[in-house]
Amino acid sequence: MELLSRKQAQKKHKVRALILTPTRELALQVAENVALYAKHTPFKSTVIFGGVKINPQIAQLRKGVDIVIATPGRLLDHISQKTIDLREIEFLVLDEADRMLDMGFVNDIKKIINIIPKQRQTLLFSATYSDAIKKLSNQFLNAPTLIEVARTNASSEIVKQAVYHVDKTRKRELLTHLINEGKWQQVLVFTRTKHGANRLSGQLDKDGITSAAIHGNKSQNARTKALADFKKGDIRVLVATDIAARGIDIDQLPHVVNFELPNVSEDYVHRIGRTGRAGNKGEAISLVCVDEDEFLEGIEKLIKKDIPKVWIKEFKPDPSIKAEPINMGGNRGARNKPRGGGRANAGARGNTNARRGRR
Repeated sequence: MELLSRKQAQKKHKVRALILTPTRELALQVAENVALYAKHTPFKSTVIFGGVKINPQIAQLRKGVDIVIATPGRLLDHISQKTIDLREIEFLVLDEADRMLDMGFVNDIKKIINIIPKQRQTLLFSATYSDAIKKLSNQFLNAPTLIEVARTNASSEIVKQAVYHVDKTRKRELLTHLINEGKWQQVLVFTRTKHGANRLSGQLDKDGITSAAIHGNKSQNARTKALADFKKGDIRVLVATDIAARGIDIDQLPHVVNFELPNVSEDYVHRIGRTGRAGNKGEAISLVCVDEDEFLEGIEKLIKKDIPKVWIKEFKPDPSIKAEPINMGGNRGARNKPRGGGRANAGARGNTNARRGRR
């Protein structure tokens, strides 16, 4: 009888919608929202990503699901083990498509697209719309319709932005000063590298400011715990690399700090988009040393506005210090020129025809 029930469930619930995300945190966030939206519907969903055991995911898939939220790598693991059937896919969603490109997932996505039915509706979402995203949409979508909910690559108008000029060696000291003086209780701080995130978190702890680091080298359990502790207020500062920017969704996060400017200008939009969500006001501060002047120029060019500059007397930069090349720490795709956050605009929706709304 139990076996019969399982077969019936599998027959009834076939994977019809596939949502791909670049990070585990974003996959979990999307899965939570899908579960909420589908609460009073017959649709079942599950999330699959790496860094955790695969067997519980296989067991969930065997029960039958309609919607799968996945990271590309773990999805390909399931495909190779024949633990997922994608032959009935009707909807494909690529969420945070620009980050997919930046993290080198294009080949994985191509493999997945070659497996799923060609007759489907494809939706591509991106908070930034670079030339690379245009190329991707033309490659994966058929006569796509572009839907924009805000000016392309715009930063949120309800986020108060500021640049604090400071010497590189005094950034941590200034950050501690701002947190203590402002009595900030919840601060998301971005660094450029994983090692930098670990080092800064340790330094803040020594300064008496509770913190945790979150990045790709951390185990999934450690990442989940750090994010949960931050949301609960058990720690004041979460130090993150850009990989985490797409999976942190806190409605009333008041402060975001760019301890180091991103080398990819669009990532600035994503970083500061973690605050000012759900209509709440937020503050985004960037600590900028002379080495990062070109990054700042690229960001201001992208968002088409000058960010207000602030100098604190006791932290005024030494004008004799000359700019030096920035160590990217081996980051994937790192480069010194801007390229192509809250979701400022939705990307292209394609593979549609007028009659059925899908191809």
